[in-house]
Amino acid sequence: MAERRSGAAEGLARFSEWADAHLSLLRNLSAGMAVAGLLVLARSVRMTAKFTNALDIPVEFVEKNVKLRGKLHRVTEKGLEVEHIPISIPFIASIQRKWQSKGLLLVRLAGVELAPSGMAWLQQELKPKQMIWFQLLGRDNSALACLVLVNKSRFLSMCLNEELLRQGLGRTARIEGLHHDSRLYWKLHKRLLRAELKALKKNKGIWKEESYSERIRDRISNNKFVQTLKQFVSWLRSSIQR
Repeated sequence: MAERRSGAAEGLARFSEWADAHLSLLRNLSAGMAVAGLLVLARSVRMTAKFTNALDIPVEFVEKNVKLRGKLHRVTEKGLEVEHIPISIPFIASIQRKWQSKGLLLVRLAGVELAPSGMAWLQQELKPKQMIWFQLLGRDNSALACLVLVNKSRFLSMCLNEELLRQGLGRTARIEGLHHDSRLYWKLHKRLLRAELKALKKNKGIWKEESYSERIRDRISNNKFVQTLKQFVSWLRSSIQR
């Protein structure tokens, strides 16, 4: 019995000596396994995936209104063309890039019907390669309906959906993708309506009222008698020139 204990103790001592001699190897092996485990976990929940198509985004992301980060490429009549920037995991960023495909997401401003002046404002306000955040509210086959946020300073951000309405550069519309009777729908819809009301009260953008003189001039020019008189004068001038 004593010999067995002596043999076990000797074996344990030898293993301990080997472990001490190869401590750095074990540490690197443990770190590698930890990183690999984290990598597999991240891939399983799509944390590190780069989305290049609206249909690539998991349904759970849309249902939970996940906020994603991206780099703006262009402002078009159809929406914002954005390159999705996924979460980076330390030490394996270079490996991540090998997985990432190329392509742009089409992001639309949810709850906003843009006026032509709104499109011009976006093209002037947003710069290529500017980083933006877009919160998923809904999607169709080709586009995402989102709240879009841009950083104005280190601690302040601006919601483009609200700002466009606040400047009178569009009208509120139905928020596509959200259930009409959901709490989130009405919470966001009220925010957008309040922004639109501010523009309406201040006569901004599309809500700017014409001056009294402009209204009188329009009424005169639209008067049937005045239009007939203009036609007669035009005919008279052409007759004299003959």
